[in-house]
Amino acid sequence: MAALQQRTFNVIAKKEHELLDSWTGELEASGMYRNVRIEELRQQTGDFIRLLVAGAAQADSTDLRASNWEDMRQFLEQLSHSRVLLGFDSQQTAGFIFSFKRPLMPVLQAEYADEPAMLAEQLWALSELIDQLGLHTVRTFQKSREAVIKRQQEELLELSTPVVKLWDGVLALPMIGTLDSQRTQVVMESLLQRIVDTGSEIAIIDITGVPTVDTLVAQHLLKTVTAIRLMGADAIISGVRPQIAQTIVHLGLDLQGIVTKATLADALALALRRSGLTVSKAV
Repeated sequence: MAALQQRTFNVIAKKEHELLDSWTGELEASGMYRNVRIEELRQQTGDFIRLLVAGAAQADSTDLRASNWEDMRQFLEQLSHSRVLLGFDSQQTAGFIFSFKRPLMPVLQAEYADEPAMLAEQLWALSELIDQLGLHTVRTFQKSREAVIKRQQEELLELSTPVVKLWDGVLALPMIGTLDSQRTQVVMESLLQRIVDTGSEIAIIDITGVPTVDTLVAQHLLKTVTAIRLMGADAIISGVRPQIAQTIVHLGLDLQGIVTKATLADALALALRRSGLTVSKAV
């Protein structure tokens, strides 16, 4: 990378308000940042300019890993995270940084009007530095988006495995979709915690909404049942349809010792009987 002159950053600092107005105006006119309030956009452009000048004021100004760029790195990470939450893509996020080149050009042209070689060198060097900042923004954007997606997936897992209290001492866990290791872990944690919280003695796992049962799914069910028993409660599996029953037989899966019922209603009736209760029609 060509050497950046302190003179270049001195003129950027001197023309800060001019650059701020020009840059913010262009961003607003582009229509790409309508989700960002103009006051917030102006604050972000101003912070970027000041951090750029501050970071470049020290030695080794082009190495973004250096301590003098710490504040800039934090700013770009916060910016990326906010863009993820607003629904921006990586191109829009990085474009915010790259767009600073346009208002910079006339400022540097005026400063180096009588030095065309120096102007070309400084424009090139500054462009490379801004490119580095833009790429860092893209990397942090991807990390932020992956973190948000992971959190949303965890929240969806929790929502897709609600533990319902059917009766005093009787819990039900209706399961929908395919069981995998991650989901089984969420299921066990939420169900076991509810058993502790409610002091329930019977837990019904309803697999009516589980499309298929293979060896892996059966192993996950067995783990869940074992965990329930270790908590001192009984487990009943309901929703065992004919197709699932045949699959279990063909796979040679051992579900001995586990009570199964065809429907959730049958499982609830059994749970009530075990609790010493009976349900009858009102006369």
